[in-house]
Amino acid sequence: MKTPALMFQGTGSNVGKSVLLAGLARAFWRQGVRVRPFKPQNMSNNAAVTLEGGEIGRAQALQAQACGVEPSVHMNPVLLKPQSATGSQIIVQGKVWKTAQAREYQALKGQLMESVMESFSLLSAEADLVLVEGAGSASEINLRQYDIANMGFAQQAGLGVVLVGDIDRGGVIASLVGTHTVLPVADRSRIKGFIVNRMRGDVTLFDEGIKSIAHYTGWPALGLVPYYEALQFLPAEDSLDFMARAQDYSVANHATDRDLLKIVIPVLPGISNVDDYDPLIYESGVQVTFLQKEMPFPKADVILLPGSKTTQHDLSVLRQYGWDKAIDAHYQQGGKVFGICGGYQILGKVIADPYGVEAGSATVEGLGLLDVNTEFSFHKQLRVVSATAQRPLAPSVFQAYEMHMGHTQGSDTQRPFALVSGQKPDGAWSACGRVGGCYLHGLFADTTIRHALLHLWAEGNFHGDNVFHYHDKIEDVLNGWATHLERHVDLGQIWALAQASD
Repeated sequence: MKTPALMFQGTGSNVGKSVLLAGLARAFWRQGVRVRPFKPQNMSNNAAVTLEGGEIGRAQALQAQACGVEPSVHMNPVLLKPQSATGSQIIVQGKVWKTAQAREYQALKGQLMESVMESFSLLSAEADLVLVEGAGSASEINLRQYDIANMGFAQQAGLGVVLVGDIDRGGVIASLVGTHTVLPVADRSRIKGFIVNRMRGDVTLFDEGIKSIAHYTGWPALGLVPYYEALQFLPAEDSLDFMARAQDYSVANHATDRDLLKIVIPVLPGISNVDDYDPLIYESGVQVTFLQKEMPFPKADVILLPGSKTTQHDLSVLRQYGWDKAIDAHYQQGGKVFGICGGYQILGKVIADPYGVEAGSATVEGLGLLDVNTEFSFHKQLRVVSATAQRPLAPSVFQAYEMHMGHTQGSDTQRPFALVSGQKPDGAWSACGRVGGCYLHGLFADTTIRHALLHLWAEGNFHGDNVFHYHDKIEDVLNGWATHLERHVDLGQIWALAQASD
C-alpha cells in the first residue's frame, strides 16, 4: 500500500513553506502519526549534519525535529550550496557529487531523479505520512524540463499539491491566480487547494480575497494562517532573512545598550551556517550586530568570524572592505576575536589550497591572529560530535557538528578549544587568550558552553538576566505553532488529500 504523501509548493521563495511543513509535521506527530519531511532539492549554505555523516538543508533538520526523529540524508537528497553567483557544489544523498555552473546543472538534473526517488521510497517505507516541500516557485515554467524540485517530482511520485502564498508581502491574489494561469493543464490539475500564509490583523478582511482566488482557480481554500510572531525563534534557512530578523529583534529588545556584551559578526559573500548565532541573538545581555558592506565598523567587545563556503574569496573581500585593519585594531586595543570553521581558518597565518578545492589562489595569508595554518583537501569532514571544552573554559561536554574541507595545525592548536570524542583536539586559543577558534558548529546552542564563553568575553561582567535554553525554546515554538495551525488549517482535508494521491 502506498504511503500517504502530499506536496506543498509556493508561489515564490520565502512564502513560509519550510516552517509551515514543520508546524504541520508537529501537529500530526502529536496525533501519533509517523511523519517524515522530504524536500527533493534545496539550495542553501545553511546545512545540517546527519548521524549518517552527510549534510542536508537546515530546514529539513528542523522539520525532522518537529517529527520527533533524527535528520537523515534522504530527507533532502539534493542540496545545492552556492559557491558563486552562478555555480554551486552539488550534494547528493549527503555527499559531495560535483560542482557545476547553473546552466550545466539544468542538464544534469535528469540524472538525479533516480536518487531523489530512491530517497523518497526509503522515507515512505518508515512513515505513515510524508510531507513534501517544493523549492522556489511552482510557476517557474522555464525550469520545468528535467525538474526534480516541484511539478517534475510531483508528477514522478504521483502526488497532489497544495499551493502556498504569502499575503504579508502583498499581491497574494495575483500570485496564486497567476500561477494557475501559467501552469500547463497537467501540472495545474495536480493542485488540490491553497493556503494563504502570514495574514496580519483581522482575518475576516480577506474573506472576499479567499472567494476570489477560489473563483478564478477552482481550488478550495485549506487555510488562512494569521502571522505568528514566535516563528522568529526558529532557525532561518536564508542568510538574508536571518540577518534582517536578527537586526529587528536586536533593535526591539535592546533599546539601551548599557551593560550589553557587544558582538559584531562581519557578513561576507560566502557566509554559511548563520543559525550558529541564533542563541546569541536572544540572550538578554548580548547585542549582536551583523556588519554589512560599507557600514562603519562599530565598537565591539567581541568580533565573531562566521563559517564560509568560500573562505579564500571571503578573506579577499574582507580585505577589500578594510575590515582586516579594523579587526587588527580591535585586537591591538584588547578586544576579543573568535572564529568558527571558515572564520577560524581566516584567523590563522596561511590558508593553502594546493588541490584547487575552492578554485582560488594556491596559498593566501590569513589575518595572523592565531599561530595556525590550514590546508584544504577534497575530503569533507561531516559528523555530529560530542566535545569537551578545554581551558580557559571549564571542561563541560556539549554537542556540535563538523562540516569542513581542510586541516588546521600549528603551535596554538596545543591549546585546543575542545576535545572531540574525548581525545581529538579541535580548535585553538592564542597565548594571550583573547583569540580563539574551532570547527564546531552549533556550540552556542548549548547553554553551558554559551554562557561560559559570554562570561569569558565579558571578563566576569556578563549581565544576562535569564538562562535561555535554546533547544527548549525551539520545542515550545514548534508546539505553539502546531496549535496555531490546528486552528487555522484544515488538517483533516490535508490528511485526506495525502491519502488520495495517485
